[in-house]
Amino acid sequence: PRLAPLQKLLLVRCLRPDRALPAATNFVAAKMDPKFVDPPPPDLESFYEASSATVPMIFVLSPGVDPAQNLMSLANATGIRVASISLGQGQGPKAQRMIEDGCSRGGWVLLQNCHLAASWMPEMERICEQLDPNQTHRDFRLWLTSMPAKTFPVAVLQNGVKMTNEPPKGLRANLLRSYAAIDDRVLEDCKKPDALKKLLFGFSFFHAIVQDRRKFGPIGWNIQYEFTTEDLMVCRRQLKIFLDGYEEIPYKVLNYIGAQINYGGRVTDDKDKRLIQFILKTYCCRDLIEQADEYKFSSSGMYFCPTSEDHQGFVDYIKTLPLIPAPEVFGLHDNANITFAQNETLALLNGILSMAPRSGGGGASKKEQVMEETAQVILDKTPPVFDLDKVLEKYPTKYEESLNTVLTQEVIRYNRLLAVMRSSLPEFKKALKGLVVMSEELEQLGNAMFD
Repeated sequence: PRLAPLQKLLLVRCLRPDRALPAATNFVAAKMDPKFVDPPPPDLESFYEASSATVPMIFVLSPGVDPAQNLMSLANATGIRVASISLGQGQGPKAQRMIEDGCSRGGWVLLQNCHLAASWMPEMERICEQLDPNQTHRDFRLWLTSMPAKTFPVAVLQNGVKMTNEPPKGLRANLLRSYAAIDDRVLEDCKKPDALKKLLFGFSFFHAIVQDRRKFGPIGWNIQYEFTTEDLMVCRRQLKIFLDGYEEIPYKVLNYIGAQINYGGRVTDDKDKRLIQFILKTYCCRDLIEQADEYKFSSSGMYFCPTSEDHQGFVDYIKTLPLIPAPEVFGLHDNANITFAQNETLALLNGILSMAPRSGGGGASKKEQVMEETAQVILDKTPPVFDLDKVLEKYPTKYEESLNTVLTQEVIRYNRLLAVMRSSLPEFKKALKGLVVMSEELEQLGNAMFD
C-alpha cells in the first residue's frame, strides 16, 4: 500500500534523521502553505502603524541582527528626525533629555543596547510609566533595543510593542532579507547601474554564504563570527562610491575592503582570513560582469547572478532557489551536512516534545501508571541477547567476508543495549513502587517513556 505523507515523514525520521528536516519542511508546505516555511522579511512599517506615542516599541536583539539601519531608512522615508544613543555608563541623563525633547517637539528616540545600562533601567521604567498622552507630542515614538536580560523592566516589556528579528536561516532567506532593504532607486543610483546590480548581488550572496557557513561548525569556520547586516550595508555604500569614482572597476580594492576590512575585521584565525578572501573573489570578479548569468557560483549551475533590470527580477530569481541549500554551494562535500542536519532534527523534535501536554486525564492515565505500563510493554517485547558464539560459527570473520566483521561488531553493540534494557526497565518499575531509589538516569528514562 502507498504510504501517507505523514507515514513517509516518520519513515524518513527513522532511516535518515539527517533528511528529516527537509522532509518536515516539504510536509508543512504541502499540507498547509509555503508561507509557513518561508520566513517573511521584517515589516517595520506595520510595526510603526501599530504603535502610539506613549507605548514604547521594543526590539529583542539576536546575534548578527541590528535593526537600527532599517529603522533609519523608515525614518528617512517618513521624513521624521531620529535622536539615537547607545546606552552604557553615563549615557542615562543624555537619553532622558532626548526623551523629554521628543515628548515636547516630536520625533523618534532610539535607545540602543538597553541591556548594557542595567543601573538606569529603573529610571527608564519610571519615565515610560509617566508618559501622558495629553502632554506627549503625537509624533513622538520611543524605540528600544535590548538583548534578553533580567534587568530589563518587566512593566515596560509587558506594555510595549515587541518585535524580534532572528537571523535568517539558509541562503534564500538571507538573500531575501538583504533585498528587502533595497529598491529600484538604490539599484539605479549609480553611474554604472549594470555593474552595481551584478556586484551588489555578488556581495549579497557572499554575505549569505559567510553567515550560513557557521552552521557547519569547525568545517565552516574555525571560529564562529558574528557577521551583521551592517557589514553588507557598508560594502554596498563603498561599492557605489568606487563605481562612481573610477572609470575601471577596482576589483582588487573591492575585494580588499570587503574581505579584509568590513568582514575581515572580525576574522581572527589565519586560516579563516585566507578562506574569506577566496570566497569573496568568487562573487566579486571580472567574470561576474563579463559573463553575466553564464558565470556560475557553484558546480551545480543552480546559483548565478540573474540578468535582471529591476529589483523584482532579482527577488523572483531568489525565490526559485531551494529553501535548504546543498553543501556544494559552500564548496563542501555532502557529508559536511550530516552532523548539522542531525542536530537540527534533534532540536526540532525536542522542541515539539517540550510543547506536548504532560498531564493525563486521570484514572489509568496517571503519569506513574502510564510509565509503568510502557516499561512493561517494552520489556515484554525486548528480545533475548544473541548468541555470539553461534554468530561467529555461522559467519566467521575472514578477509574475504568483510561484512562478517561488521555483523560481529553490531551483535556486540546490540547485546550491550539489550543487557541495559533488561536491567534498567525492571529497576525503573521497582523505583516507581518505592523499592529502590529513583536515580537521575531512571527519572530521565521515565520522562522519555511518558513523552
